[in-house]
Amino acid sequence: MINARRVVGDRIAHVVSEVLAPAVLVAALLVVVGWHAGEAPGVSRWWGLPGAVFAAVIPLGYVLHGVRTGRLTDHHIPDRAARRMPLLFGVGSLTAGLVLMLLLGAPREVLALLVAGGLGLVIFALVTHWWKMSIHAGVAAGTLATMTAIYGPVALLGAPLVVLGGWARVRLTAHTPAQVVVGALAGAIVAGTVFPALR
Repeated sequence: MINARRVVGDRIAHVVSEVLAPAVLVAALLVVVGWHAGEAPGVSRWWGLPGAVFAAVIPLGYVLHGVRTGRLTDHHIPDRAARRMPLLFGVGSLTAGLVLMLLLGAPREVLALLVAGGLGLVIFALVTHWWKMSIHAGVAAGTLATMTAIYGPVALLGAPLVVLGGWARVRLTAHTPAQVVVGALAGAIVAGTVFPALR
């Protein structure tokens, strides 16, 4: 009975880790922010899509290619030392997208989110040199902070999802509780200050 419960708990944790994976949340958030920015007259609601490509799809493609070629063991990159290059690649991809979208006249909210995301990636890349902060927790908390900046306190109803995501990473022994908490704090602070300041 105990083993059966453990297996079920692990399966739930795996599903949660995939559903709340950084690439999924980043892509979804950019689409939501782009849609919100499109409420202004004459602004397309679809500006979040190219942002999602540069901030989530291309970096995830790089990681998946690394898994296929054997350079990486898993798309969640459990080895701390192996995270540096994917994170730096993500910074490069996001920066290229930011420059392109700036030149094309993307709305301010989408650009602000890309800047906040890029700064967050830089911080995680630097810390990863010494310690494995949870990127899952950072992106989840950053997503919550961004949604709160846009929609107000009602967005805080999503807080249990951040906690659930953190639980999943600890359950799978991907991170310690401290790595989850610090990652969440870093994501929330960056998104909660940079995005509102630039939007």
